[in-house]
Amino acid sequence: MKRVLVGAVSLAALLAPSLPAAAAPDVVVAAPARVMPLGDSITYGDKSPGGYRVGLWQKFTAGGHSVDFVGSRTDGPSSLPDRNHEGHPGWTISQIDANITTWLRAYTPQTILLHIGTNDMWRDPRGAPGRLSALVDRITTLAPNTRVFVAMITPISGMDSTVRAFNATIPPMVSSKAALGKKVHLVDQYHALTTADLADGVHPNARGYYKMATTWYNALLTVPGSIGYRST
Repeated sequence: MKRVLVGAVSLAALLAPSLPAAAAPDVVVAAPARVMPLGDSITYGDKSPGGYRVGLWQKFTAGGHSVDFVGSRTDGPSSLPDRNHEGHPGWTISQIDANITTWLRAYTPQTILLHIGTNDMWRDPRGAPGRLSALVDRITTLAPNTRVFVAMITPISGMDSTVRAFNATIPPMVSSKAALGKKVHLVDQYHALTTADLADGVHPNARGYYKMATTWYNALLTVPGSIGYRST
């Protein structure tokens, strides 16, 4: 009996190399991170087509990040491969708030770049902080896993005190929501630019938009997963 077992083992050893190798596991490729640029004409890119989205896309590409800009609008130069966004010239916080539910459901962004409030500075600056807080609450309630980067708005010539008063309310608002576990992050676009970076006293020029792109990108890098992970 012992000799038979040894023979059987030897035969198995001889046959083993002829057995097919185990199939290699499938390679899982992560989908691009869905990023929604959200706001008014500064997100749209007034005075410089594509605005900060051009420089920001260049930084994503150079950094090896796979990103998909999402939104109902498609605007920008041919040099910008992905031109989707939600930048609406002339719009206020309330107008963005009135449409955000539809956009969140349609595009399910993982990250939102929110720069809004510039047009409110002429219409009702005192009520703007409350409206912005309500908008952020709506976004974080409807899409609790979405990372929301809330910007202090860029300078406006001749309205600095009004802009500064509004911007001063944003850091504590963001901090209070983050303390509740909401995925909200502050981005200081106000100090990133000066009035010399404005084309018409309101909208950035090409240099100003590139500064905005750099500020967005640096903020995104501090939050793991907000723009996916570097490809290798």
